[in-house]
Amino acid sequence: MVPTRTRNHNGHVLFFDDTTILFDPGEGTQRQMTLAGVSATDLTRIAITHLHGDHSLGLAGVAQRLSGDQVRHTVPISFPASGQEWVRHLLDASAYDHHERVALQPVAFRAGAHAGAAGADGEARDGAVPRAVLTRVDGERGAGPGAPVLTARPLEHRVDAVGYRLDEPDGVSLDPEALAAAGVPSGPAVGRLLRDGVVTLDDGRTVRRDAVSVPRQGQSVAFVMDTRLCDAVLALADGVDLLVVESTFLHRDAELAARWAHLTCRQAAVVASRAGVRHLVLTHFSQRYRVPDELPDGFEREAREVFDGGLTVAADLDRVPLPPRPRAGRAR
Repeated sequence: MVPTRTRNHNGHVLFFDDTTILFDPGEGTQRQMTLAGVSATDLTRIAITHLHGDHSLGLAGVAQRLSGDQVRHTVPISFPASGQEWVRHLLDASAYDHHERVALQPVAFRAGAHAGAAGADGEARDGAVPRAVLTRVDGERGAGPGAPVLTARPLEHRVDAVGYRLDEPDGVSLDPEALAAAGVPSGPAVGRLLRDGVVTLDDGRTVRRDAVSVPRQGQSVAFVMDTRLCDAVLALADGVDLLVVESTFLHRDAELAARWAHLTCRQAAVVASRAGVRHLVLTHFSQRYRVPDELPDGFEREAREVFDGGLTVAADLDRVPLPPRPRAGRAR
């Protein structure tokens, strides 16, 4: 992939509470971050799916930005383990003072592990797909209790590649009406109730958290770049609130997609439909398509043939909100 007059290389930033992940910093990412109002200090992790240049050449500039801004927390960098030599070269691509605090976190799977072979209809074929949990590192920001968990699975591309998924643990939310009915005042009492699960009021009554709370299902985001259709794509996308996925080709060019190990727009949309994705973000488009009748219009039409959820055909500097949580009934 090459930049065009209207589209930069890859570079996707996910803001999720105290977690801010930069996925696949392609060429020009540092400038795109400036245009988007994203600072180096915001970043808590860099996650690279594979070491093709349009997904990684910007790492050199971003690392030097971390150094120049003297970011004080540690920023882990995850990537397929076979790409470690290229990652090291990118981090040392030119002379600078090296004030950055990064921790390399290569993602490896046991010998013989594979992503599985999904059928053309998007149905899984080969059962369980290997999964790696990205552990927290010393000095990483946003690593407290209840923090979301990042996992990776192997994809099928022309070089080693992984897809990522971020999952927030399930929890509870306090119900304002139930709090008021129980006489719990706003302020420190609410904090103690959340922290300890129980609070004693000034009148001596005890209120338990489960009596004034509702279940809160954790939210999830998947990031799937260059890959053939495979079981891992479905596993990563399963039930997520937001799926960011490559759709390099329209389905009329499915032969090209197979040759270069990419997804078509229709394949990505079928995955989203079968996986129950709430919002689908299509990205990573071939420069062969005409603007606007093929891109974005043709991609939107093709996706809508099979997917009726939220849909974004991404353009540079778009901001896509995570879908709001479904409302839950109060626990009894």
